Amino acid sequence: MNQGRRGRVLVTGATGFVAGHCIGDLLARGYDVRGTVRNLKTADIAHLRPAIDQASGAFELAEATLDADEGWAEAVNGCDYVLHVASPIPFKAPRHEDEVIRPAVGGTTRVLTAAAKAGVKRVVCTSSLDVVTRNRATATRQRTEADWSELAECSAYAKSKLLAEKRAWNLAADHGIELTVVHPGAIIGPPLQAKRDSSADIVRRMLAGEMPVIPPLHLAFTDVRDLAAGHRLALEVPAAKGNRYIFANGHLPMTGIAAILKEEYGPRGYKIATRPLPAWVLRAAARVNSEAKLGADMLGIQHDVTAEKAVRELGWTPRSLRQSVLDTAESLISAGIIRPRKPSK
Repeated sequence: MNQGRRGRVLVTGATGFVAGHCIGDLLARGYDVRGTVRNLKTADIAHLRPAIDQASGAFELAEATLDADEGWAEAVNGCDYVLHVASPIPFKAPRHEDEVIRPAVGGTTRVLTAAAKAGVKRVVCTSSLDVVTRNRATATRQRTEADWSELAECSAYAKSKLLAEKRAWNLAADHGIELTVVHPGAIIGPPLQAKRDSSADIVRRMLAGEMPVIPPLHLAFTDVRDLAAGHRLALEVPAAKGNRYIFANGHLPMTGIAAILKEEYGPRGYKIATRPLPAWVLRAAARVNSEAKLGADMLGIQHDVTAEKAVRELGWTPRSLRQSVLDTAESLISAGIIRPRKPSK
């Protein structure tokens, strides 16, 4: 493999939504990229082919999983940087919190330990706003990177991200690793493949009429393309060492996202609901439905955050939230994931 002019980056979880965009962004800018997958024989990377074919840098795969030691030394060998993006994301409440905590913390430990032994220049870890916003003591003000969630107030997923980030900082201190941690909100933007395991599925379900009522949740959002650029900036900018960065391009209740879609796509024949679901109904449903339980765990969590630090220190320039929502919708229609409708008369 030809060593890229800008270095080689290991990206964990190469088949994921965020990792795919990170890989494309890095390849387009002359980095060589090695992506990890669970199984080399069964990994589907067809969605990465356009980026690979047009790449300035070179691309290869390595086999490694978050829950096993094997493969990580080989995966990180010869890499200058690591983007640790892979982490379990539940789309329904897990039966036991260890289902998400163990691979998140264990995977972070394996990746950073291997990176330290290989002498990589910097590791960038993908965390979450759940590590910042789950704290009643800070709920009445805008949160920044200086804020941390309280473990006792965290859902299983939030716990997994909080414990994984704390482990990352401890390992960085113990091994002298240059570490930067990034915190996205709910991630939307054009999907690279027709999978329904990302936050962008919120937009798909609204367009498809699968949400007759809208959960009463208030979220911060991050465009996956901006997030990919943010990861790259976090490994490129010298001053990013030892810092946390919030990457969010706006916050709205989910009814606000529905309103954006209805304004644009209602005249095009899409029936998009905007009526909020009462919180008590969501709580009642959570007793018998694991997806509803995941939503109920988010009730009352305010995601009023600022990305001013990333803009100032990294030169991060996010799209508007409205543009992200509409670009997500248009890509779903163009890809045939959502069927075109006849315009309303």
